[in-house]
Amino acid sequence: MKPNPARVVVRAPNWLGDVVLSLPALRDIRHAYPEAMISVLARPSVAPLYEAVPEVNAVIEALGMGPEIARLRGGFDLAILFPNSMGTAIAAAFAGIPERWGYATQGRGFLLTRRAPVPSSVRGRSQVHYYRAMLAAMGLPTSDALDTSIAPPQAWKDAGRALLGPGRFLGIAPGAAKGPAKQWPPERFAAAADDLSRELGARAVLLGAPADRAAAEAVARAMKSTPLNLCGRTDLRSFVGLVAGLEGLVANDSGAMHLGASVGIPTVGVFGPTNPDETHPVGRRARFVRGVAECSPCKHASCPIDHRCLTSVAPAAVVDALIREVRS
Repeated sequence: MKPNPARVVVRAPNWLGDVVLSLPALRDIRHAYPEAMISVLARPSVAPLYEAVPEVNAVIEALGMGPEIARLRGGFDLAILFPNSMGTAIAAAFAGIPERWGYATQGRGFLLTRRAPVPSSVRGRSQVHYYRAMLAAMGLPTSDALDTSIAPPQAWKDAGRALLGPGRFLGIAPGAAKGPAKQWPPERFAAAADDLSRELGARAVLLGAPADRAAAEAVARAMKSTPLNLCGRTDLRSFVGLVAGLEGLVANDSGAMHLGASVGIPTVGVFGPTNPDETHPVGRRARFVRGVAECSPCKHASCPIDHRCLTSVAPAAVVDALIREVRS
């Protein structure tokens, strides 16, 4: 490969939280190739976020194997694959991209021009290190900076404020992808939201994707105060802009949690069945509260017993954590 590729495409992770945690590695790529045209190929569900990442020159939506190959063909010198899937390697290879780098997972090593196994040193550590270790194995210099920040355009913030209206707001994001196991019980969210609203002088606003509406409605029913329920009423751009204007955010281990950390607002993540060593929020005003259970962490989408990891998290612990972050 020529020393400084002119055209680089980065295949983005597929989940919002993973996208945020991969941003330090993306910044390493920009530092290594400051003059390159860097494009990101991403699923439509996460692609708009890269419009708020100044290191990215262009965003391409991943719309399936055939369209991806057509969009990539003849346009790039180097493809860097953050996901581990065989499909991403096939698309880069069939598009004729001469250099293709990534982890040698799912038997795809033969499709890559530079490859490496996933090192044991990243097991049980933040996903930030997972993406960076791949770059280091490819021979790219990496740093220790933990910059997951994004810069939402003013139009996004204006759209978020239009949904909120005047006043101060506290974000509550009670949903989580991949099943209910990661969801703190709605009555705990409600108690924390009521206490924080009183402490901060801010109205609670319920946030999330359309799939999170049931969780949000359960929290609303359990609250003593009346929240603003915007769950399912935002696209990604307005969601980011809205979150950037909040006084703080309480969320499960979810994309919303990582977005709160990335825009720099006080953020607390509630962890139960997942391992915060791997997916904790990364940001200067972010922290987490972890439940305690002998069976945690686990891989269950739904808890097969009594959800003891998350029921061990008291609302007071979450309230205290966010108040400390707000006042720090």
